[in-house]
Amino acid sequence: MLEILKAVLFGIIEGVTEWLPISSTGHMILLDEFIHLGVSAEFYKLFEVVIQLGAILAVILLYFEKIWPLKRKDGSLTLDLPTLNLWGKIIAACLPAAVIGILFDDWMEEHFFTPEVVAITLILYGILFILIESRNIGSGKVKRVEDISYKKAIQVGIFQLLSLVPGTSRSGSTIIGGLLIGLERSVAAEFTFYLAIPVMIGASLLKLIKYILRMGFVFNGSELLILAVGCVVAFIVSIIVIRFLMSYIKKHNFIVFGYYRIILGILVLGYFWFLK
Repeated sequence: MLEILKAVLFGIIEGVTEWLPISSTGHMILLDEFIHLGVSAEFYKLFEVVIQLGAILAVILLYFEKIWPLKRKDGSLTLDLPTLNLWGKIIAACLPAAVIGILFDDWMEEHFFTPEVVAITLILYGILFILIESRNIGSGKVKRVEDISYKKAIQVGIFQLLSLVPGTSRSGSTIIGGLLIGLERSVAAEFTFYLAIPVMIGASLLKLIKYILRMGFVFNGSELLILAVGCVVAFIVSIIVIRFLMSYIKKHNFIVFGYYRIILGILVLGYFWFLK
């Protein structure tokens, strides 16, 4: 029962931090420092990535009409060209991180997945958010996701490379990139949600394949239950958080998240340098 409650907590943290620009991976690493799931180290590496599938299902549910390419017209299903074009931009934006992530996944996990790295990146990108939003860069010229060009999509994808370092935040890096290249705040956030679909599905499949190659297709009942609970909770919380964020940024900017990142980063550094 205790492990299920831990899985619920991990699901809540994933659902909240995946979409807010405060780093889900960073928070999961920090949470694992204080609350350990009663699973093997190999399974935990799988868990902290695959749990993101619950968050992804929330995006698919909330934006299904916009991202599903089959539309009903005159009583029959046809491929919608604007939606296919949107997916072309999504794939183009995801290619840089996909290539680098596949090539250097194990190396980055070995060298960067530490509380100190998380703390430093939390602070640095917190400062960036404050600087960018203080100059009102979030009121860009691109007012709709459909108006994002392939060039701008690829530029956002290059910024997404920054998120391979834990603590950066995938949504944080792509939103910052979007703001800097002229996307309106809500457009940058929505496009970030779409990019998460292939990125997280791909990352989950990569982790699953690596786990199976190392351990075999062996899962016990408690592990599967923990993973299922984490995914379901992340799905439910993600729906709430995505709706909150899109409503919030209609009237507010991202400065508050910048201050949150800085404060959390300082607390983490203080804990690991002076208390642990």
